[in-house]
Amino acid sequence: MNKMVKLEELKSIFKDGMTIMIGGFLDCGSPDTIIDMLVDLNIRDLTVIANDTGFPDKGIGKLVTNGQVKKLIASYIGANPETGRKMSTGEMKVELSPQGTLIERIRAAGSGLGGVLTQTGLGTTVENGKKRITVSNKDYLLELPLEADVSIIKGSIVDEFGNTCYKETTKNFNPYVAMAAKTVIIEAENLVKCEELRKEDIMTPGVLVDYIVKEAI
Repeated sequence: MNKMVKLEELKSIFKDGMTIMIGGFLDCGSPDTIIDMLVDLNIRDLTVIANDTGFPDKGIGKLVTNGQVKKLIASYIGANPETGRKMSTGEMKVELSPQGTLIERIRAAGSGLGGVLTQTGLGTTVENGKKRITVSNKDYLLELPLEADVSIIKGSIVDEFGNTCYKETTKNFNPYVAMAAKTVIIEAENLVKCEELRKEDIMTPGVLVDYIVKEAI
């Protein structure tokens, strides 16, 4: 299977109402080329799972500003005032999850786990609607896995099979987001031949990747 595709070939994958998981941290390691395509497609009623919503005019924030997101699951929204406004007015449902909990829920989905137990959020609004479980006389919240129809991520160096290396802080959420969706699309900053990427540098194995698109310059 040839995983290398043009941006235009990805358009048919995305539909109204789907759940999309997006890598990156405040637009560091964010797949902006693919996000810009989603803005142009104007698909609606999306559930977006991401660490944050970036900024109003960049990355994930564009989807929020454009009114394409129905529900957001994230750990931080402070850098994007439009997200806060839409949450306050009820235009967009926002589920805030502590950052460590969020990434563990994503990892749980990718690892085939039924959930994770954590004491983070006990006795706060984070606990609302969640099951409390006692283990060895200690109470924990059961946090359920998070998975998506499509994950979009960005890799620093990607070979033709999809083996991926992330440089510096672009590692953030990307390796975990690549584990937790039915379809995984990676935006490559640098594309190389398979033999050019050292095995010890691979952080996401190509077997997890369905499609590769080159980052727009």
